[in-house]
Amino acid sequence: MELIKPDLGLLFWMIISFGILLFVLIRFAWRPILKALRDRERSISKSLLAAQIAKEEMAKIEFGNEKITQLAKIEKDNLLKEAKEIKNSIIEEARETAKLEAKKIIQEARQGVEHEKNQAINEIKNQIAALSVDIAEKILKQKLVEESKQKELIDELIKDIDLN
Repeated sequence: MELIKPDLGLLFWMIISFGILLFVLIRFAWRPILKALRDRERSISKSLLAAQIAKEEMAKIEFGNEKITQLAKIEKDNLLKEAKEIKNSIIEEARETAKLEAKKIIQEARQGVEHEKNQAINEIKNQIAALSVDIAEKILKQKLVEESKQKELIDELIKDIDLN
């Protein structure tokens, strides 16, 4: 029961003990504790600021990544479009080249056919001429057995030569 109803002496010594403890705490512990709290507060503030900066940088990076992705897509589309145009131009150029080659081959074939035709016509003319001479020779041999007929034929031929 004495603890419930403290004496005046006990109360005095308790206040003195508490005062000494408070003095020791203020003198030796209070400043380091406050310093630790301030350091902790600064550390937390710095961390929050760093987190905010990191968050902003991440947003910038994400925006940059989106922009880079969009630019890459545009570049890809441009490259594909350019490749298609090059492919189409190469195909068209090949078609034109093939058409020119075909026309050239056809022209050469026509010239070859024309040349062969002319050679064949000349050969036929030569053969006809040779056959005509042979036939005429045979006919003349039979008709010109007599000397008077020969002289008449010679005279006619000389007249024809003079007229031409």
